[in-house]
Amino acid sequence: MSFHEVVYAPPKGKPLGINLMFRVGSWIVIPILKLLTKRDWRGIENLPKSGPVIAISNHISYADPLIFAHFLFSNGRAVRFLAKASLFKVPVLGFILRTAGQVPVDREIKGSEAMPHALAFLRAGHCVGIYPEGTLTRDKDLWPMKAKTGLARLAIISKAPVIPCAQWGAEDILMPYAKVPRIFKRTKVIVVAGPALDFSPWYGKEDDFAAVQEATEYAMSAVTRLLEEIRGELAPADIFDPRSSDLPTIGNFKKKKRK
Repeated sequence: MSFHEVVYAPPKGKPLGINLMFRVGSWIVIPILKLLTKRDWRGIENLPKSGPVIAISNHISYADPLIFAHFLFSNGRAVRFLAKASLFKVPVLGFILRTAGQVPVDREIKGSEAMPHALAFLRAGHCVGIYPEGTLTRDKDLWPMKAKTGLARLAIISKAPVIPCAQWGAEDILMPYAKVPRIFKRTKVIVVAGPALDFSPWYGKEDDFAAVQEATEYAMSAVTRLLEEIRGELAPADIFDPRSSDLPTIGNFKKKKRK
C-alpha cells in the first residue's frame, strides 16, 4: 500500500507539539474547562513524553475532544486529532483547526486523505488522537460500540505505540449531540490512560480485512475495560454495531427527519 508523501516538522516546545494557535487556544479554553470541571487524571505514566504515539478513546459527547486534549496537554503532549471534515468548513473554527495542525477526515469516503497526514505526523514524532468509533457512540448506555478499522490500519502501518484511554463525565457537561453546556455545576471528568497496546501480531496485514477487524476489536476491548473500571460496572456482552442497525453511521441520529 502506498500513500503520497507528506512531511511535517518534528514537534517542539512544552507541551511537545505546541504551536502558536495551540498556545492561544489553551490560554482561552483551559481556564474555562477548569471552571466547568473537576479533573481526575489517571495512568499518566503510560503516556510517552516524546516520540510518536497514537492516543485513542471512547466518544460520548461533543465535549470529548476538549477534555481529551486537556488531559494530553497537561501531561506533556499537544495532540493532532483526526477530526470530521465538516468542522473545517465552519468559518473561524475551520481556520483554528487547520492552524492548530488538526487533520480533516471525510468519514463517508473510503481511502480518506487523512491516512498520509496521520502517518506523516507520526513519522515526525507527534501525538495523534483518534476516536476509533468515528462518531459518538449509538449505544443507549454510552458504552463503546464497534469501531471502524482506520485506527488499526494506522497502528499496523506506522508501528507507533497506541495508548488506550477512556473518559467519563463529558456527557454531564454536554449530553450526546447537545450543543449547550450545563454550566451551573462543576462536573467531575475522569480520563485514564492504559499501557501501550501490542499490534505486532498484525504487522504487515493492513490489507487483510479479517486481520484489521481483529486488531480493531483488540483495541476497543482495551478501551472498554478501562471504561468499566471508571464506571464500576461491566459493559454489555453484545456490543452495539451501527452497521447492522437502522441508524445512520454518522451524524445526529436523534434529529427528526424533515418532511
